[in-house]
Amino acid sequence: MKILQTVVVKQILTENSRNELLEKYRSKKRQLEKETDQLRFELRKFEKSKKFQPENVRKHFEKEIQMRQEKIKLLDFQCEQLHMLPLGSELKETEVQALIDVNVGDRWDELVNGKTIIIKDGIVAEIRER
Repeated sequence: MKILQTVVVKQILTENSRNELLEKYRSKKRQLEKETDQLRFELRKFEKSKKFQPENVRKHFEKEIQMRQEKIKLLDFQCEQLHMLPLGSELKETEVQALIDVNVGDRWDELVNGKTIIIKDGIVAEIRER
C-alpha cells in the first residue's frame, strides 16, 4: 500500500543562496511597491470621479495599501535576518508530498517520522530520517 507523506525541504545557507534569497526578497518588495503606487493612483482617480461613495472607496484602498506595506516590512525584516544568519544554517524552504510504501511488518513510528531533504546550492545534498 502507498500513502502520502509530507517531506520537509531545507536549504543550507551559502553565499550563493543568500544572494539569491536577497534578490528574491528585493524583487517581491519592488513588486509590492509598484502595487502600492498603482493603488494610490487608482484611489485618486476614484476620488475625482465621484461615482462612488468616497469614504467606502478610501477605506478599501487604504486597507489594500496597508496590507502591502506590512508585507514590505516583513520582507525588510527577512533581509535583515538573512544577513545575520551564519553560512551553513538550515532554512526551511518548503514542504512536498511523497508517496511511500507501507508493508505488513513495517515499523509505523519510523514511517510516520518522515524524511527531510537538504538542498545546497540547488543540489540535493542529503536525505535525512527525522
